[in-house]
Amino acid sequence: MGGAERSARKRRQNQTTGTVKTSPAAKSSPVAAARKSGGNRNPMIVGALVVVIIAAAVIGGVIYTNSKKSATEGAAIAVKSVDLSLPVTREGAVVVVGKSSAKATIDVYEDFLCPACRAFEDSYSGQIESKLNDGTLKVRYHMLNMLNDRSDPAGYSTDSANAALLAADEGKFLAFHKSLFGSQPEEGARGWTKDQLIDLGRSLGLTSQTFADGVRSGTYDKQISDAFQQVRGTDYLQQEYNGQKAFGTPTLAANNKIIDTSDPNWLTALTG
Repeated sequence: MGGAERSARKRRQNQTTGTVKTSPAAKSSPVAAARKSGGNRNPMIVGALVVVIIAAAVIGGVIYTNSKKSATEGAAIAVKSVDLSLPVTREGAVVVVGKSSAKATIDVYEDFLCPACRAFEDSYSGQIESKLNDGTLKVRYHMLNMLNDRSDPAGYSTDSANAALLAADEGKFLAFHKSLFGSQPEEGARGWTKDQLIDLGRSLGLTSQTFADGVRSGTYDKQISDAFQQVRGTDYLQQEYNGQKAFGTPTLAANNKIIDTSDPNWLTALTG
């Protein structure tokens, strides 16, 4: 077979087999192609994880907030005792504690829901009790309902103040007062219910039907509200708040002047 004949034969074989050359890219399998495109999935996965984490944080925050808001539900108010034997009288919505011969008399304006009032009690209740005990101090407690709308449901400031006045009628004001500040609900959260206030009274020895009925019916509610309206309009009780004069709790006064409690020696100066 000559060279020309061999060349012709080879051409005929190529035409019969239909051989087509393919590029390396065309030889890639579907799996390989998918793996190559898989690089774009990473941002999607990270984004999905971020959404999940944020959602979990939000849900966790809601659960935590709700648990704090309902912290008083099903609980009992811890009893705080006060080892003092002093005259305690109620004058309308004011509770007067101490001997009539005391050198100094102070007026204390508080709300059982007020966090600043609790801070004041934590800092000074021991010193005040000592001065009450040695007969140099008399205290007029004004339990107000300034934050009545700041509990959920609203009304705890009035309910607690009313219960404290009823406790004063039966000589248990100081222990009741100390117990409520010791177990103060959070502002904006669920307060103690009337039944829980009655249970605290029982724990302190207030077992009369008069006390329980008075808590439930709100015996002194109107007096408390009227007293707050009078207090908030009293000129010498106004203080500067953000450039404006207003009334706030706690406020302490003596001889119709506000006491500056930023001075740590204010009580000694008053009774010394």
